Amino acid sequence: MESAVFLIAGFIIGTFGTLIGAGGGFILVPLLLLFYPQLGPEVTTAISIAVVAVNAISGSVAYARSGRIDYRAGVVFALYTIPGAILGVLTVQYIPQHSFNTIIGFLLVMLATYLFIKNKNNMPLTAPPITKGCREHTLIDSSGTTYHYTYNQVYGNIVSLLVGYISPLLGIGGGIIHVPAMVNWLKFPVHIATATSHFILAVMATASVITHAYKGTYNDPYILHMILFISLGVVPGAQLGALLSHKIKSNVILQVLAACLAIVGIRILLCSF
Repeated sequence: MESAVFLIAGFIIGTFGTLIGAGGGFILVPLLLLFYPQLGPEVTTAISIAVVAVNAISGSVAYARSGRIDYRAGVVFALYTIPGAILGVLTVQYIPQHSFNTIIGFLLVMLATYLFIKNKNNMPLTAPPITKGCREHTLIDSSGTTYHYTYNQVYGNIVSLLVGYISPLLGIGGGIIHVPAMVNWLKFPVHIATATSHFILAVMATASVITHAYKGTYNDPYILHMILFISLGVVPGAQLGALLSHKIKSNVILQVLAACLAIVGIRILLCSF
């Protein structure tokens, strides 16, 4: 019975995580905190980041077929996440459970508030004027839609380094930070941001999993059982999420992301006090 619950949870995580480019950790971590508080921060984040890795890899395959991944930006940003990801894995063991829950809750609520305020469907398909430090890029997806935009490479590298550290530290995958940052600060089109963020997550989460495995975090057979069955649900869910992303407007994707963040964040905070 528990295995079936893991499968269903994995499917939901894969669908919504891929739809908004967030990896799904922002759903799984709160669930683990609520129903498996005995695991502790290090094991909770290790389980989540392993599932995020599977979700991100599966979703990236689907997004690659859609032609919406900006590989030029994605590869560089992904490389900048790796040092932070390793450091995050090595740091999480020092965070007390109550502090961990409080940090997660406040982070989710703050991000949700920011997205609700900033969410405007005004993302142009033509690029703004190029300024110093910016790169211009034109991308045509598989449906023939052309995206022309510019982004600041240095700012993107800094954001990626921070996301790399925070993601395994909190087990949330990083997409809930990377996607808003890419859309609102770096000015990527939303659909390109979600797809590229998923590609970056695939690289970063894999590096985090390798670090956790080296530390022996996955030695418990029950932990491996949990990861396996959640991942089996994540893979088809990720394919569905990528498919739905073609049919949903960009502002709706951001609204869904903000609503999910607010609900989960408030729930965790209520359990922390």
